Amino acid sequence: MNISSYVDARGNLSVIEVGDLPFTVRRIYYLHGVPLGATRGEHGHKLLEQLMICMHGSCEVTLNDGQTQEPFKLSLPSVALYVPPGMWRSLRFVEPDTVCCVLASKPYEKEDYIYDFEDFLAWSSQRSPDRSHP
Repeated sequence: MNISSYVDARGNLSVIEVGDLPFTVRRIYYLHGVPLGATRGEHGHKLLEQLMICMHGSCEVTLNDGQTQEPFKLSLPSVALYVPPGMWRSLRFVEPDTVCCVLASKPYEKEDYIYDFEDFLAWSSQRSPDRSHP
């Protein structure tokens, strides 16, 4: 998702309008101070939707739906990566001082997380074939 950005001599201004989001934001958090080369995430969500925005620096995101794995690079604060429910995610921080902001569709709910990849694959294989129902 491209984020509206306005650039002039004073700098850049990027804007996300609530009506442009694919879900209602219920939680916002950001990852920062992560050591260079370190990985965060490494879990799946059953119902949670997210938008990931790299506010500064660069990170590599890998998404896996249990069948297909897709790599993404986030390095522009004017681009957001939509992460639908039912995805395993891994974020690798590849530049110093990287800050990744995440907009989430739900508050923290421990039961929505799957921390073991084998458990995620088993859960994923039992989902509906059309992937629209967890």
